[in-house]
Amino acid sequence: MELGYIGLGAMGGALARRLMLSHKLRVLDLRPDVVADFAKDGAVPAQDGASLARECDVIMLCLPRSADVRAAIFGPGGLIEGLEPGKIVVDQTSGDPDETRAIAAELSEKGITFIDAPVSGGPDGATAGTIAIMAAGPMDVFETVKPVFESISPNVFHCGDVGNAHVLKLVNNTIAACCRIATLEAVAMGRKYGLSLEKMTEVINKSSGRNGATERMLPKMIEGEPSSKFALALMLKDVGLATQLGINCGAPMLVANVTRGLLQTAHYVAGDGANLDEAAPTIEAMADMKFTS
Repeated sequence: MELGYIGLGAMGGALARRLMLSHKLRVLDLRPDVVADFAKDGAVPAQDGASLARECDVIMLCLPRSADVRAAIFGPGGLIEGLEPGKIVVDQTSGDPDETRAIAAELSEKGITFIDAPVSGGPDGATAGTIAIMAAGPMDVFETVKPVFESISPNVFHCGDVGNAHVLKLVNNTIAACCRIATLEAVAMGRKYGLSLEKMTEVINKSSGRNGATERMLPKMIEGEPSSKFALALMLKDVGLATQLGINCGAPMLVANVTRGLLQTAHYVAGDGANLDEAAPTIEAMADMKFTS
């Protein structure tokens, strides 16, 4: 199969480079310099979405939001101008499940299958080949593209009907965000009572409070290094989508809504370009303390 990839940011770029280890890959990004870097490593640059779609059997996208995916497919020079019946579009964006289902329905009318396949594990997990890939859509199409996914990572999971993988990604990211904020709040309290970040990290990671944030974020804070390559704005987007899904279906999202509010405050203070780690200074300011000496 001829493969194409659109969106070569931190996450999409890592996934695309992993694919390039075993596949010829046509690539497209809004930044010509990024495309040029990929071309130096053997990727084939595409002029626009339409030309990429004409040359590829499977087109994968990893973009910031579902609105960007829609624009890449249906906008001027978009994929739709080059897609033919039987082709497959794979959305690896952390997207809106409702918009995902709407896009899938529109493409289905033209004989094109759209499946969602977001990932969890960050760019480092993609590079290492350990990332989790959640995919949803018709089983026969999933089986067709599964070998492509497995060339990225063996951790591939079919999640049911189209849109369900994006739901699961929101479940995952909401849990991760809540753990991060709860960890920051509790550790801030410990710091105010005189405990060192080093001692709390050592004990918590051998105790029942251990979670992804304590295992990854706290050690990196001690070292003075970033713990995440994920944008604060994108996590805020994902938790916002999740809380809206909770409203839609009647599931309580009390803790998630508080987390969303704190992320929104941190985003307001830190700005659009902030990394997820920039939530920590907001908690520091609220608690009037510093996590590290």
